[in-house]
Order: sequence, then structure tokens, then C-alpha cells
Amino acid sequence: RAIHTPDRAGKTTDIALGFDSLEPYLGRHPFFGALVGRFANRIGQARFALDGAEIQLARNNGINHLHGGVDGFDRKIWQSEPFQKDDTCGLRLAHTSWDGEENYPGTLNVQVVYTLTGNALAIEYSATTDKATVLNLTNHCYFNLAGGGDILGHQIQLHADFFTPIDSTLITTGEIRGVDGSPLDLRRPTPISAAIDADDAQIGFGGGYDHNFVVRGTPGALRPAARVSEPTTGRVLEVETTQPGVQFYRGNMLPDALPGKDGQIYRKRAGFCLETQHYPDSPNKPQFPSPVLRPGERYSQTTVFWFGTE
Repeated sequence: RAIHTPDRAGKTTDIALGFDSLEPYLGRHPFFGALVGRFANRIGQARFALDGAEIQLARNNGINHLHGGVDGFDRKIWQSEPFQKDDTCGLRLAHTSWDGEENYPGTLNVQVVYTLTGNALAIEYSATTDKATVLNLTNHCYFNLAGGGDILGHQIQLHADFFTPIDSTLITTGEIRGVDGSPLDLRRPTPISAAIDADDAQIGFGGGYDHNFVVRGTPGALRPAARVSEPTTGRVLEVETTQPGVQFYRGNMLPDALPGKDGQIYRKRAGFCLETQHYPDSPNKPQFPSPVLRPGERYSQTTVFWFGTE
């Protein structure tokens, strides 16, 4: 709901978008700060096949399925237990998603632990199931390292040599394409404003950046995924993850006059997201890393957000 970090002069500001009170969170909003599941991002045509069975999901994003459906994990009340030890504090969350919820198979027992240590916030996800199912959990925080205004002057660097192209409905095509020579080459620090008007089909489909990038290195190992800096305040955000991908979303579809925290009015591109994840539509793309979880297996993923200055 809030992340307070100092700038290079020591002034502390909230850098997460959201609301001052509970009520707006209970309505529909752009997934501010949400814990998203069962399946983050999109599933094409809102259906997939698993072990010979056709699974039909809710179409809640045009003809597609988005972020777990009409009543996804972001709309559940989780069991919660705060903890504190020495210089570490956090929150343990637990939720049981019953077989057939949002038409997903299997009763799923999910645990998510938020741990704050020094200048790092770690989110650890784990789950087990009693039937084969698909699972893809993420956090949907919107960041603005300046604490207000738009994020176009931020500098972003992604540790990704490849991305997964999308079609006009924002569903991945199944291709894994190199970023070389494209506006999606963000391997060096690049203003988020870059490619805002690029004559490129992928930028057009996403309304800017709204793409999954293949995180360099071995999935399952904690490794760098992204670095974002804000020149005027000196704030820096670095992201590490065990996930195979990260969705960089530039807030292109934010409403253009949304009341937010502290009297702010959020507009298009007021925040950016770095959603660590399995690739979008991976239940329908066997060439992508598999999101299938089976009985006897444990889903286990970690993402760490590091906050600092330069």
C-alpha cells in the first residue's frame, strides 16, 4: 500500500501508487499493490488444455483472461500474521483456493511472505495442490520514484536479451525474439519516455511498453532482472527474481484522472510495474517455461526489491 524511501538528500517520500483508505481498494482499480493469482497476466481466449481436459476461464479482459479472473487472489481476504526478529520484520499470508474457484482445477494452498530487511523487500511465494493446475503469482505494485508526476524521466535497464512479442489483443504470439535493433532493447539505462511514439508494431500493440522480458540467467536462481533510477531525486530500484520473466508495464492504461493518495490525481503513465512472472499465456505455449503445478510438487518463487540512491 505504501513504500517510504529517502532520496539522495535524505527526504523520505512514498513511491508506491495507491489509495488513502480501504474503500477504493474494494472497488475495481488498476491492481494497485495487488497480490495477483491464480494466473498473473493474460491467458488467450480465456482457455487452456491440461492433461487432455479443456479449461474455460472467465473472459474479463476482452476475449482473454486477466490476473486470475473476476475474483482473483487480489480480491480475497488472506490469513495474515506479522512477525519481527532482530532487524527483520514482515508478514506471513496464507490462502486456500478451492478446486473449481474461477474454474481452475485443484485445491491450492498458498503462502506468501513479505520480509523487510534494511533496504530490501523480499516476497516469497509457495504453494501446493491436490490436482494438476497452472499457477503464476506476482505483485502488481506501481512505482514512481519521484513520488509524483509521471514516470517518463525515469531511467530503466532490463537484464533481458529477449522478449515475447504480443498481438493486438496483448497475447503472446509464442515467439521468443531478440531485443537487438528494436525499441525493446533496454539492456542499457534508457528513459522510460523512449519509443513513446516509435513506429513499431510492438510498441503500438502495447500502447508503449507492456511486454514480458526473458530474464537473463537460469530460472529458479535469484538473479538481477531490472534497475530503475530517477535523476532528480537519485532514487534507485533494483529487482532480483527467480522467475523466468518480468513484465515491464509503463502505466499506459491508467485512467487519466484517478484520485490517489495524499491528494494526488493519477494520470496515464503515473507509475510503472515490474511484474516478475511466468510468460503470459504460457498454459497455451508449450515452448515457454511450464506453469503447471502437480500434486507432490511445491511452487516456490522469490522476488526482491532493493531501494537505494545514487
